[in-house]
Amino acid sequence: MERDVNQALAREFGLNAEEYQRVLDIMGRTPSFTELGVFSVMWSEHCSYKSSRVWLKQLPTKAPWVIHGPGENAGVVAIGDGLAAIFKMESHNHPSFIEPYQGAATGVGGILRDVFTMGARPIANLNALRFGSPSNPRTRHVVDGVVRGIGGYGNCVGVPTVGGEINFHPAYNGNPLVNAMTVGIAAVDKIFLSAAAGIGNPVIYVGSKTGRDGIHGATMASAEFDANSEEKRPTVQVGDPFTEKLLIEACLELMATDAIVAIQDMGAAGLTSSSVEMAGKGGVGIELDLDHVPARETGMTAYEFMLSESQERMLMVLRPDRQDMARAIFEKWDLDFSVIGTITDTGRIVVKHQGAIKADIPLGPLNDQAPLYTRPTVETPKRELLNAARIEDRLGLTAALKKLIACPDLCSRAWVWDQYDSTVGGQTVKRPGAADAAVVKLEGLKRGLALTTDCTPRYCLADPEEGGKQAVAEAWRNLTAVGARPLAITDNMNFGNPEKPEIMGQFAAAIRGMTAACEALDFPVVSGNVSLYNETEGKGILPTPAIGGLGVLEDASKAVGIGLTPWLDVVLVGQTKGWLGQSLWLREINGSEEGAPPPVDLTVERTNGDFVRARILSGEVRACHDVSDGGVLVALAEMTMVNGVGARVYSHPREIPGHAFWFGEDQGRYLVAVPDSASFIRAAEAAGVPAMRIATSGGGDLTLPDGGTISIESLRTANAAFFPEWMDSNRS
Repeated sequence: MERDVNQALAREFGLNAEEYQRVLDIMGRTPSFTELGVFSVMWSEHCSYKSSRVWLKQLPTKAPWVIHGPGENAGVVAIGDGLAAIFKMESHNHPSFIEPYQGAATGVGGILRDVFTMGARPIANLNALRFGSPSNPRTRHVVDGVVRGIGGYGNCVGVPTVGGEINFHPAYNGNPLVNAMTVGIAAVDKIFLSAAAGIGNPVIYVGSKTGRDGIHGATMASAEFDANSEEKRPTVQVGDPFTEKLLIEACLELMATDAIVAIQDMGAAGLTSSSVEMAGKGGVGIELDLDHVPARETGMTAYEFMLSESQERMLMVLRPDRQDMARAIFEKWDLDFSVIGTITDTGRIVVKHQGAIKADIPLGPLNDQAPLYTRPTVETPKRELLNAARIEDRLGLTAALKKLIACPDLCSRAWVWDQYDSTVGGQTVKRPGAADAAVVKLEGLKRGLALTTDCTPRYCLADPEEGGKQAVAEAWRNLTAVGARPLAITDNMNFGNPEKPEIMGQFAAAIRGMTAACEALDFPVVSGNVSLYNETEGKGILPTPAIGGLGVLEDASKAVGIGLTPWLDVVLVGQTKGWLGQSLWLREINGSEEGAPPPVDLTVERTNGDFVRARILSGEVRACHDVSDGGVLVALAEMTMVNGVGARVYSHPREIPGHAFWFGEDQGRYLVAVPDSASFIRAAEAAGVPAMRIATSGGGDLTLPDGGTISIESLRTANAAFFPEWMDSNRS
């Protein structure tokens, strides 16, 4: 039911007093109920990026291989053979807490549409997930629902879920993060954009019918949670992956013709954002008649039609002479097809319903006069540098390794990825757990793509600038570790309340770090998403600038995994100082989250990575694993568990305490398995890259330098235990 429009209602819709006054000034009158709804969602943090745009402009977005950077539905990079990779990462955080299954499922559906709306056939999904403490009673419910939602939607659509990451931390107890990434392939000369054009051209609605689900979802995603967050369940969308599959096929079939002038997914804010953005980008006007919008519920109002976030819907502008052909395609796929409007020359959005004008808004001010804030920032205080020699080694190497390998942040994710179809389509070369990045071959070609998601939130909390730098560098390193040439990233900036100066300080610092890393590594940002107000009852999440990286392999068969085979030398590439600040060893073994995180030397990162990649592509490297969470010994243990092949580990340099050398998280390092370590190390020295042999593979045990011996089978058992035992114990 429509209500009187005033400042109190505007506040309920998420507009502050100044923003509401700006609406009054633009309109020259009190807006209608529907008009206020349009302004509120378009000016929400989720849609307008009003707190983050000033900082995002710093990010490097250009390179010779970048075709389209930020501003389109997804980023586009050239990958050779006349093809482009189209990819993006998006958040569905708030919906996934309220309704985990549907929140995660519709997150996957939305990011798929962002990619195929540009003409790409989706070939891979990834995700980056952050959950609360396993001891929190709600965490298991959220994990179970999110994982089932991702698997349920992706598996039904027929797009493999090939990679991702999961962290646990109490800071996410009331606000999990669900970041979904999709990658698609298109011909470089068949990429579709969203800018509307052609006065008089028809505006076409296709896909599913519109219901009342998801209304004000964008506004809900732009506010903190509180004790009443469960009441926001109606703002969570409901997805249908089978309809999405039909929509993909119908759109791609139509895209093979010359019918489409512009196309846009109906994502956040639904019909409002899609129509406003299409017309605004094209510098035209748009008129909509909501009587022609296919509805699955009776009595829907103009406000409900415009703000519904029902899933599996697209908006198109077509050539008039291709309208009948397009209709036939969508009807063949059993999808709704309706002419709901026209492109005009007015520069306004006009919305009609039941013979009356419900909204008449100038598009320029709606876009150009959206709020833009340069909010106050406070820098995060620097943490002290920890002296590893003064940190007690309470357990020794053997017991510490067993405990680390079994902890929630390092344990096997097989319980998760076994619910995902990672090989549908038959092009997956490196499955989850087999390599540092997923590798997907392009059908009919040797060429392949390497894909990864990365971030270390505990680093970002301690030092947001170093943490932002490290997130980009680790994505670059993981792509390099399979032999790929890194091309570009998409990002998902997950932070707390931007109205708090310390939160905006985290955001600004993370952007600085990311910018430095992207520039040093020739690794531009081509798409992304900002998710703010990730707080519950005033408690914010860890700052989490999740990075989705994409690289290319000229020959996917040359990609290497992390699994050891017998009788190889294991060489540590990169310098080790034994950095324990913010390490998992410090947290899991000593119960402390202290100190400065490891610094990232971007020049060293580039030198080491370029050397390792060249050696992989030369065929010299049989396995490669970057050294990250848990340090060298954890990385080596992970390499042994893939194929059940053990290793004998040699002594470490005496000037570094053993626990610091083996569990420190110094950056820019790799473990490589090679037949001849002597020649590899000579080449590394010639390139100015530190390298030392630390182990030889073989047998069924991991023999440590302190005399401890662990069977690989017992390591696997410990590593595999957490998820199955935790989920079962919580069900009993």
